[in-house]
Amino acid sequence: MKKPVLEMWLERGLFASRWLMAPFYVGLVVALAALIVVFFQELAHELPRVLSMKPEDAILLALSLIDLSLAANLLVIVILSGYENFVSKIDTASHEDRPDWMGTVDFSGLKMKLIASIVAISAIALLKAFLKLTESGQPVDQVRLFWLVIVHLSFVVSGVLLAVMDWLNGKVEKH
Repeated sequence: MKKPVLEMWLERGLFASRWLMAPFYVGLVVALAALIVVFFQELAHELPRVLSMKPEDAILLALSLIDLSLAANLLVIVILSGYENFVSKIDTASHEDRPDWMGTVDFSGLKMKLIASIVAISAIALLKAFLKLTESGQPVDQVRLFWLVIVHLSFVVSGVLLAVMDWLNGKVEKH
């Protein structure tokens, strides 16, 4: 039996509405460009001091740059996999530089990569706070440190719970 014309047009319109997501991914590309600017600003600000840096300062610089790099990696994963999952396939199959994960990261995988990146970024922020604490010689802001640990543990627990939910979902018989 043929579908009614109204239902057919509604379904086509709903399917076409996925393109409303494309501007979000373009906006994330702009955010990626902003991270590049901040990365080089941080580098340019610290490079003149590199010869006089204490080891702790060099570690803090490296952690800051790693932090920005992880955030940029996260943006690339969200941009490419989000676009491919929700908008359209990206035709780069024959390109030698195509990442292996492209086209294979579903929403569940994207969610796990997202939480893993957030946990890593949170861990770096926590490590930076502890390093600053050891070098400053100032009184410890125990409340700030407490909340940094709580937030980090919240991200870790959330990640574990999401992984368990995905694992359980994989065990359930599909309908």
